[in-house]
Amino acid sequence: MNSWSFKIENVVSTVKLSPTFDLEDLKSKLENAEYDKSKFPGLVYRIKDPKAVFLLFNSGKVVCTGSKSVEDAQTASKKLTHELIRNGLEIDASNEIKVQNIVASAALGSVLNLNSVALGFGMENIEYEPEQFPGLVYRMSQPKVVILLFGSGKMVITGGKSPTDCENAYRSIKEKLTNLNII
Repeated sequence: MNSWSFKIENVVSTVKLSPTFDLEDLKSKLENAEYDKSKFPGLVYRIKDPKAVFLLFNSGKVVCTGSKSVEDAQTASKKLTHELIRNGLEIDASNEIKVQNIVASAALGSVLNLNSVALGFGMENIEYEPEQFPGLVYRMSQPKVVILLFGSGKMVITGGKSPTDCENAYRSIKEKLTNLNII
């Protein structure tokens, strides 16, 4: 991608693999699984390749987090499915893996005057209270994402359902800032 930096940091996806899970039983079957219902209602299971963390719940739902791409989230979820089947569980592997959230980071390549950004963007979609939080929060409607802009010129994009959502949000912000002569 061009000279500016843009990077997907985390993909969060979900899938329903079973009507229910017996988490105590799963803890004994999955190596390095962590489950303490007094601390967290789900079982935590990590894999290294591709890197991902799974949260498995009694409801049979699974959250996958920590992946750096949609493809890695899908590959990791398939690995988990195979591991559960290998351990004798009846799994519905036909359910669709749904991306719930993508978090990306980006750099605009120059410092920002956040007061100017807030005025230029208009206050209806902006939250900016520097005494409370050092960044400006911009709620974009198309694509529907939330962007955190910092004076350093760095930004975080969250809420995207696809990498394209995040890339389009980045391009849109950069264009808006350029048109306002802020960068």
